[in-house]
Amino acid sequence: MSWQGEIAIAEAGKQDLMEKGRMQMGIHLQGLQRPLPVRLALTCRILYSKGHDSALAGQITARANEPDLYWTQALGFGFDEISPENLLKVDANLSVVEGQGMPNPANRFHSWIYQLRPDVNCIVHTHPLHIAALSMLGRPLRIAHMDSCMLFEEVAFLSEWPGVPVGNEEGVLIAQILGNRRAALLAHHGLVVAARSVEEACVVAVQLERAAKLQLLAESAGEIRDIDPDLAREAHDWILQPARTNATFAYFVRELMRLHPNSEIRDFITT
Repeated sequence: MSWQGEIAIAEAGKQDLMEKGRMQMGIHLQGLQRPLPVRLALTCRILYSKGHDSALAGQITARANEPDLYWTQALGFGFDEISPENLLKVDANLSVVEGQGMPNPANRFHSWIYQLRPDVNCIVHTHPLHIAALSMLGRPLRIAHMDSCMLFEEVAFLSEWPGVPVGNEEGVLIAQILGNRRAALLAHHGLVVAARSVEEACVVAVQLERAAKLQLLAESAGEIRDIDPDLAREAHDWILQPARTNATFAYFVRELMRLHPNSEIRDFITT
C-alpha cells in the first residue's frame, strides 16, 4: 500500500468506515436458506444447546404465509426433540390447521403479540437458568457489555408475575409490557422475544441468557458500571444488522452440527 493510501485510511471517519462495513456485510455474509419449519426446528435445537432447556416449558412461534396463522411446536416435545415433522400450523385461537398434536395452551399470549405487532414474525418464550434466576430477584436486565448492546433499550420488564399465561388477560398484559421492544424479562418466569425474523429471535434469545449470566457474575463481584447510551445505541445498530444476525444464526447451525454429528439434524437441514 502506498503512503497516500495509508493517509486516506487514517483520515477516514468512523461513520464512513461503519457504513462501508455494513455494505460489505450485505454482500459477503451469508444466511441459511432453508424453509421456515426447518429454521424453526433448528432454532429450538440451538436454544436447547445454549441453556434454554426446561422440559416442556417454553414455546416458539412464527407467522405462516397465510394471514392469521402461525407455526409452533406440538406440546409434549422438548426443544431438543423438535423437527419439522412435529411442528403445527395453528390459528390465533390455537386450533390446529396442519399437523398432528396440540399446541401449548400458553401460546395464547403469542396471538396477542402478533395482533398488536405487525412487525413481529417470530416469538420465543423460554425459561433459561440465568434469566430465571434474575427474574426471581425482581431485577431488570442491565446492559453494560458490548456483546449485549443488541439488547440496549430493547428489554422491557414485567415486575409482577400474573400466573400461568394461558388466559387472554395475561396475553394483553405481556403484549402491552413488551410495547415496541424486541424482548421482555418476566418476573418469576422467563423471557419473551418478539423479533422480525426467526434468525433474529434466535440470536436475541441466546444473547439474553448470556447477558443475564454476565449480570449475575458481575453483581457477585461488585457494582456494574453503566455504559454511555450513545455508544450503546451505536453498538446496538451495528450488531443487530440483519446480515450479521443471519450469519450468526448460520454459525450456530454449523456449531450444532459439529456438536451433534450423528443426530437427525443433518437429515432435516439437507432435505
